[in-house]
Amino acid sequence: MAGPQQAPHLHLAELTASQFLDIWRHFDADGNGYIEGKELENFFQELESARKGVGVDSKKDNLGDKMKEFMHKYDKNADGKIEMAELAQILPTEENFLLCFRQHVGSSSEFMEAWRRYDTDRSGYIEANELKGFLSDLLKKANRPYDEPKLQEYTQTILRMFDMNGDGKLGLSEMSR
Repeated sequence: MAGPQQAPHLHLAELTASQFLDIWRHFDADGNGYIEGKELENFFQELESARKGVGVDSKKDNLGDKMKEFMHKYDKNADGKIEMAELAQILPTEENFLLCFRQHVGSSSEFMEAWRRYDTDRSGYIEANELKGFLSDLLKKANRPYDEPKLQEYTQTILRMFDMNGDGKLGLSEMSR
């Protein structure tokens, strides 16, 4: 394998949550929540291209060997697919915000508890202002510094991720994704 352990990043500036989402959507072309099959091949080809572009060129020429080594290192649950949480560990995502969000609403009981707490008007939807309150509390709980523009960006990113019908609010089925 490679030499001394170092961050797997491509020596890029950290990605914003919005940029991370754009990358995720680019590679998860079918929107099923995984980078797998042909999507995974495309991911590796672009990753190798980017590495060469910044002067990181490995000695191996076989893409298949590189893919196996990469998957062994980053596919934490060994299911042969890259999940959003696994990609967030690979890319230099700003504050790993998306992981923080997913971990907070990980179990179904935590999810329903958060839903009831933040659907303050009991409309059955989490509107942008309610989502913003949730994210603010989440960031405080995780001891992550943020300012108003950053909180707004995170709110919009989560809406972009989960608001499938584009109504600017999250229904229970959208949020449960």
